[in-house]
Amino acid sequence: MNRDPVASTNIVSLGYDDPSETLEVEFSSGSVYQYYNVPPSIWTELFAAPSKGQFLNAYIKNAYPFSRVG
Repeated sequence: MNRDPVASTNIVSLGYDDPSETLEVEFSSGSVYQYYNVPPSIWTELFAAPSKGQFLNAYIKNAYPFSRVG
């Protein structure tokens, strides 16, 4: 999945796959996680959020299934 770099203290890049509604997050630690069944509207809000880390913690981390992929 292609990811775009973002300005964040703990997130390096974000990617999203529309057909599978999969969000991919690369953290500054080097870990990569995929979050599943994330609606396009949430992806759009995350990418536009002034604090991507806060948005991820508030609306995605405990709301969608995920797995570590890297």
